[in-house]
Amino acid sequence: MFQRKNKLLIELPVPEYGDKNAAAAVQELLGGKFGEMSTLNNYMYQSFNFRGKRKLKPFYDLVASITAEELGHVELVATSINLLSKNITFSGDPNIAPLQAGKDARNTYQFIATAQTALAGDSMGRAWTGDNVFNSGNLVLDLLHNFFLELGARTHKMRVYEMTDHPTAREMIGYLLVRGGVHVLAYAKAIEIITGVDVKKMLPVPDLSNSKFDYARKYEEQGLNNVLYTWSDNDYQDIRKIWKGENPETGQRLHVIDGSPKGAPMPDLDDLPEEFAPGIDPDDFQKIAKKLMENL
Repeated sequence: MFQRKNKLLIELPVPEYGDKNAAAAVQELLGGKFGEMSTLNNYMYQSFNFRGKRKLKPFYDLVASITAEELGHVELVATSINLLSKNITFSGDPNIAPLQAGKDARNTYQFIATAQTALAGDSMGRAWTGDNVFNSGNLVLDLLHNFFLELGARTHKMRVYEMTDHPTAREMIGYLLVRGGVHVLAYAKAIEIITGVDVKKMLPVPDLSNSKFDYARKYEEQGLNNVLYTWSDNDYQDIRKIWKGENPETGQRLHVIDGSPKGAPMPDLDDLPEEFAPGIDPDDFQKIAKKLMENL
């Protein structure tokens, strides 16, 4: 089971104004084939369906612990999209078309369906599909797929980084480039232990260090490229049998931290009266507050 915290993995800059088309591009990093919804659901179903959990515990622990981190990645990308949608429209009489900015947006559906928040879909508006989940039941094949999936995700993040200079998008992408690199290396080390094949000699793919990205550099300086979390106080301890030795790119020691990162405050999304969201006016709020305080 999972325990949830009302924290983001990192603090995201809350912009005065977003960028609706940057939000559309970032959707690919959420609901695209190589987006965070795909990494989450691939690892989640592989962990649910893992055969020989006790016999192959270090590998089960690895996939299970990364699953928990991916939940936070989905939340982080979705929150970035929400912040990138800030102050795009305006409040006013419906006859003056206060949502007119949505008409020419790359992702018009976002303005119609979700009140300018994240969609469970890609940058072209296609809904995410469970067809993106690969769970063969063969451990080596699944690990190899995960290695490839993380490389595809990394490539897409690098490209979206180069598509927008919006600081909210780049802060999120810089962090995920570093953490995704950790997952790539973790799966590479697992494959090497099982098969003897050193696929990490191919890293990084594409051939560009994370430190070349301004928004990723500070996270590497914090050592987040060398850390795996258990995401549990007591369980998944055997990831230490895989996540050990040195980072092949930096020579720094790899280490495991019990539990999860400290996290950062969760941004609060403003009301959007022009979207009828959340649809609670000041009088309604007062009535709701009174009811909530009854019989305490």
